[in-house]
Amino acid sequence: MTNSETDPSVQAELSRLRDSIDNIDAAVVHMLAERFKCTQQVGRLKAEHRLPPADPAREAQQIARLRSLAESAKLDPAFAEKLLNFIIAEVIRHHETIARS
Repeated sequence: MTNSETDPSVQAELSRLRDSIDNIDAAVVHMLAERFKCTQQVGRLKAEHRLPPADPAREAQQIARLRSLAESAKLDPAFAEKLLNFIIAEVIRHHETIARS
């Protein structure tokens, strides 16, 4: 069966689900943008007070917290940790840039 032969009700359900995914993706992007606005403020504060860009203790605390949240949400904690590590690396890069300027 080709796409053109797919049952219209299946296509309608697929479209509905994809619309929901698109809405969730938009929300994720907006939430990340808000998060980075906050971390930029943290970076400026750290730079003003000559604090290091990275805070390993805070990062470990956040990873543990996010893993727990992921488990509660039935999301793979390893995936959640990888995502947070990626975000943390970007935040530290921003903080280093702010500290140099």
